[in-house]
Parts: sequence; structure tokens; C-alpha cells
Amino acid sequence: MPYFCRKAVFGAALLSFSVALAPMAMAQNSGGGWFVPKAAQQPAPPPAAHAPRRAAPAPVQLPAPPADSGEADQTPPVLPLPPIPAAPDLPKGVAPPTTIIGVISVSGVMRQSSAAMQVERVLGSRRDALAQDLQKEQAGWRDEQQKLQAQAKTMTSDQIQTRERSLQARVMKAQRDFRNRNRIIQEAAQVSLGQIERELVQVIQKVAASHGMNLVLHSEQVALHVDGQDITNEVAKQLNGILPGVFIPEANVDPEELAKSGKMPTTADADQQQAGSSEPAPVPAAAPKK
Repeated sequence: MPYFCRKAVFGAALLSFSVALAPMAMAQNSGGGWFVPKAAQQPAPPPAAHAPRRAAPAPVQLPAPPADSGEADQTPPVLPLPPIPAAPDLPKGVAPPTTIIGVISVSGVMRQSSAAMQVERVLGSRRDALAQDLQKEQAGWRDEQQKLQAQAKTMTSDQIQTRERSLQARVMKAQRDFRNRNRIIQEAAQVSLGQIERELVQVIQKVAASHGMNLVLHSEQVALHVDGQDITNEVAKQLNGILPGVFIPEANVDPEELAKSGKMPTTADADQQQAGSSEPAPVPAAAPKK
């Protein structure tokens, strides 16, 4: 294949990788959204390959039945159904308790949560660093490709192929590295937010029980409610008192490897939180009882 044909194909491969990977590293940092348990944005589906369009096959035309056959006016028969058993009457049961409704905005709680702010601050900086490294690497690819294009006239075909293979290997290695770094950030978010989510469920139950509420709805799903039914601020206050911070795996630690080691902490060090550390030291796991 001539060099310029190979260059065009390889350049298209670089561009497709850049377009596919850049949103993965930077999409979560846009908009300044808050982490919400079980409300993480779903990854966008991969773009469908554009296959050449083909004309749809013409429908098969069945021959019309003869006019004297009687099939033209024939309607489908009504088939009888087997009998079904009759549902018996049930004895009268205990009536459910009177409904006392409360409402809560989970996103409103997370906006007030000091632990959620910590997660957003720490992991947001890691996403920014990933995006910057990706941009630098993409610039390096473009420079290398431009140098190869400028020097192609003075190089042999074997030299051009060697340079192309070297650049391709660089791109493939960067692809693996960036995807792995993005995976580590995502899993660190799961570890961090999982701690908030579990504690939040308990706090909602305790606050609701203190007000005698037996049904709590998301405020986003309620068209009208009164102030006394909204427990968002009270839940946020209780959550900050119980869980001011969470354990976040360090940037150079793979959460999967940490989980396999059996040394995964569950909470942040309270002293570190009071000192205002952005990445608190992990609390050693409790020793098993003998």
C-alpha cells in the first residue's frame, strides 16, 4: 500500500480513538453535577457502524385465491378457551396503617453532604488530570504524524513502516493506559459513594421514624407537599454528623486489587477529616475476632 494511503488510514484510526476516549475522560467533569447514589449516568452506547445501505427486498406477492374458492370472504374462526378456576373470596384482613408521608430530595442531601463534596473534589481533580494527560498525548501523536509526513520523501518504505508501527504501538499502549486509569477512577467513585449510600439509607429510616412517617417519596416525583413533610435538610444534617468523610482509594491504588487483598477500609479517618485533608489516610481494617 502506498505511504499516503497508509497515512490516511492510520490517521483516521488516531482520530477515532481520540473521539472515543476523550468523552470517557472528560464527560464526567462537565456540568459540575453532584454524585447521587444509584443515579450515575449511564455510559453512552457505542456508535453503530455505518454499513452500506441496501435496498429492502420487495415483499413476496402471494397469488390471490380463486374467486369461486370462498377463501376471500372467509374470517378466522373464534376458538373456544379452556375454563379458568374461580378466585375464592379471602377472609377480611387487617387494614394497613394510616399513611404518613414524607418527601426527600436525594440530590439536595448530596449537595449538602460534606462526604459527597470530598468525593467530588478528590475525584474531580483526578478526572481533570486524566483529561490533561490525554490532550498532551494526542498532541504528541499529531506531532509524530506530521514529522513522518514531512520526512516521508527522504525515507525508504521499510523506514516508513517501522515509524508507523512504532506510532501505532504508542497509540495502543496509551489506549490501554487511559482506559485503565478511567476504570480506576470509576471504581474509586463506587467505593466512595457506596459508603454514603449505605449510611444515607439508615439516616432516612431514622429521621422518618422520628416523625412517625411510614412512606417517604422522592420530592421530584411529588407535585405538592408542605414544609413539614420535607426531611431533606434534617437528613443532610444527620448525615454530616455521622459521616463527615469517606475512604477514597489513593490515585495509584487499583480498587480491585485493594478489594482482593482484604484490606479495604470502609470509612475515613476522623482526625484527617478534621484537619481538612483532601485525601484522608485509610483506616486499618478491623482484625477478625478469634
